Amino acid sequence: MPPSPPLLKGGRWDYQDCFGFRISKFGFRKSVLRLIFPFFFLFLFIIPMQSELKAEERPRLAILPFFIERLQDPARGAVCPVCKGVHRSGDIIPGAQNTVTRGLYGKMEALGTFKVLPLEKVEEALSKVDKGPFERSPIPSSLHLGKEMNADFVMVAILFRFEERIGSSLGVEKPASVAFDLHLFRLRDGARVWDGKFDETQKPLFDNLLQTGSFIRRKAQWLSAAELAEVGMEERLKKLPGPKELEEKP
Repeated sequence: MPPSPPLLKGGRWDYQDCFGFRISKFGFRKSVLRLIFPFFFLFLFIIPMQSELKAEERPRLAILPFFIERLQDPARGAVCPVCKGVHRSGDIIPGAQNTVTRGLYGKMEALGTFKVLPLEKVEEALSKVDKGPFERSPIPSSLHLGKEMNADFVMVAILFRFEERIGSSLGVEKPASVAFDLHLFRLRDGARVWDGKFDETQKPLFDNLLQTGSFIRRKAQWLSAAELAEVGMEERLKKLPGPKELEEKP
């Protein structure tokens, strides 16, 4: 049976729908509102709870502050203590360790792959352990610390070079130069499941036409060392697999 036509009652248009509810220009009947409000408030509570649940389901990641790899053999270059890869050595300006560590934290949190443990918690845990074992055997010590913090993964990062540009974004006497390695370990078995390597000294466009895309991605300007490191992290982390692949990787 089709709904009855609107009727004018007391200056209001009333409509009779197929369920028998009266809907007016000024709102629902009280009985209808009593039915709707509980569901409305339930909806408001469910959404945040689902977000928290998803955050809990993400694997927990501890990111250690960058290790500084000092040059031991000038002829050989700087050797990564994790993968034994070789990088051209160079200067590491004061404050670089803090800059790249906080930059990596920001990138990993924005990525959303992991529930990243707060840097303050990691630094507090580090303050309670002997630094000697970390210098002699950084990997076993890092894995042990990660387990102590109930993490599922630990990121071990090595900084080899962090040279600031001499000049400005428009022109330089010397370009910025940065080199670092990122190594991700799965703590349940100690497996190294991902590596990210970055080693770049920014070059002008006309020096190497094969790097035209790289120069354009860097906004066709001369970057500071911090900006170059940030770009390098973004490019490497785009290739980081998802949690399922990292968990299943042999």
